[in-house]
Amino acid sequence: MKALTAALLVGSAAAAVAPQQQPIQLPKSFAGEAKNMLDNQLHHLKDALKGLTVEAAAIWDEVAALYPEDMSRASFFSTPKKHTRRPDHQWDHIVRGEDVQKTWVENANGEKERRIDGKLDTYDLRVKAVDPSVLGVDPGVKQYSGYLDDNENDKHLFYWFFESRNDPENDPVVLWLNGGPGCSSLTGLFLELGPSRINEKLEVVPNPYSWNDNASVIFLDQPVNVGYSYSGSTVSNTVAAGKDVYALLTLFFEQFPQYAKQDFHIAGESYAGHYIPVFASEILSHKKTNINLQSILIGNGLTDGYTQYEYYRPMACGDGGWPAVLDEQSCQAMDNALPRCQSLIKNCYDSESVWSCVPASIYCNNALLAPYQRTGQNVYDVRGKCKDSSNLCYPELGWITKWLNEESVIKALGAEVDSYDSCNFDINRNFLFQGDWMQPFHRLVPGLIEKLPVLVYAGDADFICNWLGNKAWTEALEYPDHKKFAAAELKDLRLDGSKDGRKIGEVKSHGNFTFIKIHAGGHMVPLDQPEASLEFFNRWLAKEWF
Repeated sequence: MKALTAALLVGSAAAAVAPQQQPIQLPKSFAGEAKNMLDNQLHHLKDALKGLTVEAAAIWDEVAALYPEDMSRASFFSTPKKHTRRPDHQWDHIVRGEDVQKTWVENANGEKERRIDGKLDTYDLRVKAVDPSVLGVDPGVKQYSGYLDDNENDKHLFYWFFESRNDPENDPVVLWLNGGPGCSSLTGLFLELGPSRINEKLEVVPNPYSWNDNASVIFLDQPVNVGYSYSGSTVSNTVAAGKDVYALLTLFFEQFPQYAKQDFHIAGESYAGHYIPVFASEILSHKKTNINLQSILIGNGLTDGYTQYEYYRPMACGDGGWPAVLDEQSCQAMDNALPRCQSLIKNCYDSESVWSCVPASIYCNNALLAPYQRTGQNVYDVRGKCKDSSNLCYPELGWITKWLNEESVIKALGAEVDSYDSCNFDINRNFLFQGDWMQPFHRLVPGLIEKLPVLVYAGDADFICNWLGNKAWTEALEYPDHKKFAAAELKDLRLDGSKDGRKIGEVKSHGNFTFIKIHAGGHMVPLDQPEASLEFFNRWLAKEWF
């Protein structure tokens, strides 16, 4: 769900902001003796890339001199997770992508064409019916778990599906994604918006504000080697991850056509601000599909770094609606660093090259995130200190991890890995050093707005992907109705939509674009404000702002 230090968003990647569960994360530490030389792996990587411009080389060397320890962590490899693949007969259903791809139909012109677009022949979907009474998670609700397998590349993505508690034959279907990059979406399930929570005694506790009250929800562990997912290879960029998600959804709706006719939405938080525009664009690029995508929802996301990084200083220094965390000297230092940061991000946007984007990420994260992180304050909530640094400031994540590692849970879900971790910091680091962190994926949003409604929401107490930055990038986005959206006023958002209802935030909307600010919510809005979260979610699915 939710990235640079060891958990800016989720984990901690050398100099990236990483997600915590899904947030974005921060590097574990910016302190210590800086290395005099970059390690051999980084040198080999640099030597392997031909055609590096003089300007790009100068930028790389400049940032390497400033932060040699962070730059030395470059790696594109992660240790494969130990696993034991279950035989096919232990699964209730297996959908072969090859069979789906072989299915041809006749179009209106009498021509033969594939029924469903996409390269699916290397993918399979394995499905297991989960007995709710065994785990005690939302008893009485139909559930499925399993894996999407990319057999050619040895990639296996784990998912857990919960049917709507209300009217599954007609209620929409939602895919939920946590961030990181590298954090499990099961964190979102048990810490935020799923049907149950895990308490300190490792007991399953019902969540009355679960998002499956009026929607069926798929929680997906992606990219590979996150959560219960595994692979002998790795995925280190958002675009590659999008291909896997398209295959998963296609085969899932092939197996369960009863859910394919409903409206489908993609929702997520933190680094999902990168994922979702790419994943939605991948789906919409296919003309023949069984995915009925109707909208996307991005919560406290990292989407447009150039615009959003400008708002770290205001949020940390008392201009975001909450008391200042930093002193005047630190705030001034952040102001001084911003022009260089934005210059580096612009270079990244212009070239989209790893050699421009990596230095931008490392410089900006160290200059604009590290001062806050060093205070010990929770990067996901400006209102308090980090309670548990080993679990992204939230001890509940430790309880969830222990429960998901219980043998009985792993068996009931059909999980094939030997152990579960809420975040994989190797993945976080790999995305950073592939240059993915600063990629201008916000440029995909205008094309999405043209075709479907887009919601950006943010809790107003989050620092790492704060509401100031999210509001700013939505208002700065260049698209035909840009000026009309930017000029739209924020209006009170109240429970039940009535004048007398309790105010839970503010909303502005024009056409297919909506921004919502949720009061007293941190990086994980459904955790901090569960009632308000379910309120705006249900109203969004009911198309109030479409």
